[in-house]
Amino acid sequence: MARPERITVLGAGSWGTTFAKVLADAGNDVVLWARRAEIAAAINESRSNPAYLPDIQLPPTLRATDDAAVAVYGASAVVLAVPSQTLRENLAGWQPLLPPEATLVSLAKGVELSTLKRMSEVVGEVADVPMAHVAVVSGPNLAKEIAAEQPTATVVACPDHDRAVALQHACSTPYFRPYTNTDLVGIEIAGACKNVIALACGMAAGLGFGHNTMSSLITRGLAETTRLGVALGADRMTFAGLAGLGDLVATAMSPLSRNRTFGERLGRGETMAQAQKAAHGQVSEGVKSCSSIRQLAARHGVEMPITDVVHRVCHEGLAPAPAAAELLGRERKPE
Repeated sequence: MARPERITVLGAGSWGTTFAKVLADAGNDVVLWARRAEIAAAINESRSNPAYLPDIQLPPTLRATDDAAVAVYGASAVVLAVPSQTLRENLAGWQPLLPPEATLVSLAKGVELSTLKRMSEVVGEVADVPMAHVAVVSGPNLAKEIAAEQPTATVVACPDHDRAVALQHACSTPYFRPYTNTDLVGIEIAGACKNVIALACGMAAGLGFGHNTMSSLITRGLAETTRLGVALGADRMTFAGLAGLGDLVATAMSPLSRNRTFGERLGRGETMAQAQKAAHGQVSEGVKSCSSIRQLAARHGVEMPITDVVHRVCHEGLAPAPAAAELLGRERKPE
C-alpha cells in the first residue's frame, strides 16, 4: 500500500484536531471534519480550533469542513476521532460515503457497552470491511502536549503489516514517533482499561494518597489489564509497551487526563453530577467503559478488582474511601 496522500479525520475534538495536525506536519493533504460549521470555518480562517485548542496554530495543509461527504472523498485513510460509545452511530451515517479501499483508523479507546466489542470490531462490523483494513493508534498521547509538539511515541496497530507501515510513515514527524504492531486485541484492551485505572488513581489522589499508592494502583492495574488481554488472545508483551504501560502512566498521572481529574473530584467527595459539571458536561471514557470491561472480564472468568470497585463507585454508590479499604483488605497472595 502506498503512503496515504489524502487523509480524512472525522471528529474535531482535542485529539482529532491534534492528530490531524500531526498528519499535516508529516506532509499529507489533510481534511478535518467538524460537526459544527463554525468550528470548521474558524479552522480555515484563523488556523486554530477555538473550542478545543485555541492557542495552537494549525498548518495550512489542514483544511476543515462540516460536510462528511466532502471530507472523505478520495481519501486513502479515514481516521475516526469520536468517543467510543458514539462510534457505532456516527460510523453508520458515514459508511455509505467511505472509499472502498481506505484504511479506517480508530482513535477511540473503550469497549462498547451494548455489545462488549472493541472499537476495531465495531468499525469492521459497521463499515463492512475486512479487519485487515482497520487500524488503531494508541499510546501515551495527551493531546495538548502533542499539539504543542512535545516529543512522544505511539503505536500503529493493524493486522495488515503493510497498512500499518503506510500509516506509520503518514504520521511520523520530528515530535511524533510511531511504532507498528499487529496485536489489535492487546493495543485496544490496554487503551480501554487504562482509563479505568486512571479513574482509580484520581480517586486515590483525591483521598490524599501519595506516590506509593499511585505506583501500586498502576502496577496492579496493569496486571489485571494484562490478564484480560491474554484471556482474549493478546500478546502479553504488548502491555509492557507504549500502548500498555506507557499510556497507563501518562493517563493515570497527568492533570491533563480527563479520567485522572474526574476520579480526583470523586475522591474529594464530589458527586458524579458535580464532577461532570466541572468537566463541562463531559463524562470521562473510563466511567462508561468500566461497566463494559467488568462485564467482559466476567464473561471470560478474569478477576479485575480495581475495575470492579471503580464500577461500583461510579454506578452503584460505593464511596471512594471504603473502596480503597476494600482493595487493601483483599486476600493476601503471591504477586
